[in-house]
Amino acid sequence: MAINFTLHEVKVQLKERTRLKAFLKELFRREGQGLKNLHYVFCSDEYLLTINQEFLQHDTYTDIVTFELSENPDITEGEIYISIDRVRENAVKFKVSENYELHRVIFHGALHLCGFRDKSRKEEAIMREKEDENLKLYFES
Repeated sequence: MAINFTLHEVKVQLKERTRLKAFLKELFRREGQGLKNLHYVFCSDEYLLTINQEFLQHDTYTDIVTFELSENPDITEGEIYISIDRVRENAVKFKVSENYELHRVIFHGALHLCGFRDKSRKEEAIMREKEDENLKLYFES
């Protein structure tokens, strides 16, 4: 089981990587989802916009794009692309630290790979609840 973090043309301070990897493994275990490989790529708005356009045919900026790569629905192999530009802007917008917002988005992507969606209001409410639950567990432990 591997969890990797890559920076693509951006700089971001990701503290306590070993602890974060252990927490992510535990998140998948709590949600009953197997995990084989998970790769996070931290990038710019422009890079993520290109991915959004090319693979999802969306012409909008976003904070995250998640790809499930496994053919087995019980075992996750995924890539998660996170725009550091969006994280920084949203941290200001929501009046939280950049570190807190970064972890919210990291957990958001993992939750998508565990089967949570956010297209409807009900799904979005459940996703926010799961994000908050994981942020609390991570930052208060």
